Amino acid sequence: MRANRPDGPAILFLCLGNICRSPLAEAAARVAFANAGISATLDSAGTGDWHVGRPPDRRAQAEARRRGTDISDLRGRQLAAEDFYRFDLILAADANNLREARALAPPDATARLRLMLDLVPGRRGESVTDPYYGADDGFAETWADVSAVAAALVAERSSG
Repeated sequence: MRANRPDGPAILFLCLGNICRSPLAEAAARVAFANAGISATLDSAGTGDWHVGRPPDRRAQAEARRRGTDISDLRGRQLAAEDFYRFDLILAADANNLREARALAPPDATARLRLMLDLVPGRRGESVTDPYYGADDGFAETWADVSAVAAALVAERSSG
């Protein structure tokens, strides 16, 4: 059974630790949906439990601030069985996260599972840039990736 939520899509963004890619994707989607005047339930999670309860990486927070949004209040959480019913769509940052989500999905799950960049023309099968072990400028690349995903989600919702 799906939880009560406002009209509009319920989308969960998924990465490994829920401190870089998925919180940035959630932030980009919040901005894009708000700018389009579209109501949506948006959240993020990780497949791993290393960062549960922790805020996003300081570099992710800095990138979000540069883009005019604050993610300092977000806290890492791990993908849970109820997420497969609470959300219409679970978007994974890469093939490994998608594979892990599929393995955890209950047999009667109602959420669709996809790669984030499959929504962006010409990017099917690609992974969102993982900036964690790289230089700070990798977070700008990640923002570009997740912003493209957010724009595609808004365009899909606006046309449908």
